[in-house]
Amino acid sequence: MASPSSSENAVVEKYDKCLADLIVKSGIGLSVGVIGSVVLFKRRAWPVALSTGVGIGMSYSDCERSFGVPRIPGTRVLPPRPSAALQSLNTTAPPPPPAPAAAAAAANAEKKESK
Repeated sequence: MASPSSSENAVVEKYDKCLADLIVKSGIGLSVGVIGSVVLFKRRAWPVALSTGVGIGMSYSDCERSFGVPRIPGTRVLPPRPSAALQSLNTTAPPPPPAPAAAAAAANAEKKESK
């Protein structure tokens, strides 16, 4: 009977699948690049590098999809709207503006004169 897998085991399994996918897709890209280089491009190096890079990119995309939050192209996530209770808290009157500096200085001068 199989024991329940923990979240660490799930992450390790995803990494293992990503590594296997990387090896397979980059190997396929390498072989397609070698064949294309020999047959079509007079044994140049760029088809090998290009097709290997495409294989690695496809593997990276698949791994990102397996680890990341599901995203749908052309959509965006909107922030949540504030609830009615929070809106009622925000409608209170703002605090009064601070007293002008001249009025505060005059009040301090009167206190000093009265002493």
